[in-house]
Amino acid sequence: MGKIEELYQEWQSLQPIKEEYLQRLNQKFMLEFNYNSNHIEGNTLTYGQTELLLLFGKVVDAANMKDLEDMKASNVGLNMMQEQASSEYPLTESFIRQLHQTILREDYTVYRQLPGGQQTSYVVHAGVYKTRPNSVITRTGERFEYASPEETPALMTDLVEWYREEEQKGELTLAELCALFHYRYIRIHPFEDGNGRIARLLVNFILTRHHYPMIVVKSADKENYLNALSTCDGFVGTSPSDGAHADITKIAPFVRYIEDCMERALVTCIKAAKGQSIEEDDDFMKELKVLERQKKQNIAAELSKRYLHEDEVWNIMEFVFSPIINEFDKSIDTANAVFKFKHVETVSLLSQAQDGEAGVGINGARRETATPELFEAVKSAKSLWYHCQMVGVQHPKDTYIVIEKSFYITFFDDHYFVDGILNKNFAYGSYPTEKEKGQIVSQFKQDILSELKEKL
Repeated sequence: MGKIEELYQEWQSLQPIKEEYLQRLNQKFMLEFNYNSNHIEGNTLTYGQTELLLLFGKVVDAANMKDLEDMKASNVGLNMMQEQASSEYPLTESFIRQLHQTILREDYTVYRQLPGGQQTSYVVHAGVYKTRPNSVITRTGERFEYASPEETPALMTDLVEWYREEEQKGELTLAELCALFHYRYIRIHPFEDGNGRIARLLVNFILTRHHYPMIVVKSADKENYLNALSTCDGFVGTSPSDGAHADITKIAPFVRYIEDCMERALVTCIKAAKGQSIEEDDDFMKELKVLERQKKQNIAAELSKRYLHEDEVWNIMEFVFSPIINEFDKSIDTANAVFKFKHVETVSLLSQAQDGEAGVGINGARRETATPELFEAVKSAKSLWYHCQMVGVQHPKDTYIVIEKSFYITFFDDHYFVDGILNKNFAYGSYPTEKEKGQIVSQFKQDILSELKEKL
């Protein structure tokens, strides 16, 4: 019996575990998976910011808005994957595309600077297989090509069919099945962006199907993770077709990597079941804490330079922000009455820069009835942020619908900025016209309609 089987049997012998231990374990995995999987791909949120966002809906003022939205979308994708893996529905290409649509949220344009100084751009499509070739430059300076856009649909069909058949045969160990699926998927690289995040979600889809704990590929271990994959490339060959149909005998380094991840996950689960600590205080986390302290010091220094008067924040909240989000909420209620989403969430926050604080809820807040906490938050306000999320399954096609929209106002020393819908700066003491506020609301409604039309 191998190490993984021994640990798994010990884990099973401890079932059922106490509800409080299970909740702690699930929370730890949710935070670590979302943080690490996104951090590997360049997301700038710290672990602490991720925790505040996903557990409390609070936003640290200095956080990049796209990174915040990506992290929330990642968590929706994780929940969506777990729900699908726990159902009787098989893995399908349609589900993989829906998962990709969920974590990318919408199409966006990428701009690149060419060696000669010219600028080029291309569109990344959410939930759609790639429409342009993708490749990476290796450490030796060579270009490594993934499957072409023309090859991708057939190779993805082969991959899903192979997985279903291989799972039925049961000839591979679970680690081998996960590793080979991940490797073949990455060699296809079916989307223009988000392939690594999808690959790690699908490995956990397979583990969940087989009632094994899910794994986390640590951002701190990114180099070993990528080295294991690239080492296998040397055995498999550079042809995209060879990679998409790689043999298990040629990816041993990556199988060992996945086995190590599975062992760590099982050890953590066993500790949790026994009521032992599952917190990790390694050097990576220590450095994060140092950086977090430095960040707070930097914020405090910036605050000392601010001269925005708190009355302006109250005026903007009452005359601009609240009327707009009230209209947003009406639109969401109307859409929910028709489509009856499984989950609808809206959050309105005023972010601040005080030590230990990230944001204060301001839904329905007014100056005359405000709490002392809100008055304190207004004194150091950095932004107003509204976020809505609607998640549902529409029958009879069982199509996942995930719609997320955000609206924000950011305060600067001598002006404030109203987000991309209006994309305009205003001097303090001046406000958007009724027409401009109407444009914001109209665009919000149009965005919801467009997403619903696309997904139904």
